[in-house]
Amino acid sequence: MRMANPTATFETSLGNVEVELFTDQMPATTGNFIELAKSGFYDGLHFHRVIDGFMIQFGCPHSRDPNSPRAGTGESPLGNVQDEHPADAKLSNEPGTLAMANTGRPNSGGSQFFINTVHNAYLDWFSPGPSKHPVFGKVVSGMDVIKAIETTPTGPGDRPATPVQMIKITVHD
Repeated sequence: MRMANPTATFETSLGNVEVELFTDQMPATTGNFIELAKSGFYDGLHFHRVIDGFMIQFGCPHSRDPNSPRAGTGESPLGNVQDEHPADAKLSNEPGTLAMANTGRPNSGGSQFFINTVHNAYLDWFSPGPSKHPVFGKVVSGMDVIKAIETTPTGPGDRPATPVQMIKITVHD
């Protein structure tokens, strides 16, 4: 019998989002996220890159200060995550999916992730293009909150003009 995947509640300054975490298909990536979430690492950080019609990005330690010029450049306190490319988990970057952000180099993901707001198939790890972003979860409720974050006015660097904070992430095993 298959165990149910854990879920997480994202309590943001614009409302709550519930996600399913794909521990059954992407154990390393999801395990990294869960460890960071349970440690409180994400609590109090801000969405540092928001592009309407593309995605919303989060998880940089420098984004604790929403106006930091370094937001988006920080690394995970756990280090980098080994890229996962399981043949039986070809999960596409569809709307509402969570995917590991990286620098474009192999095994460079860490704490930063993004939520796709459109189907970004060219970002799939199994697509022919250079970008490889493994999907490790999916929004199960709160897409209205994701849309509110996606459409918030932005300034230079695609940063929200009015900061959007991740107040707390709670993992439910």
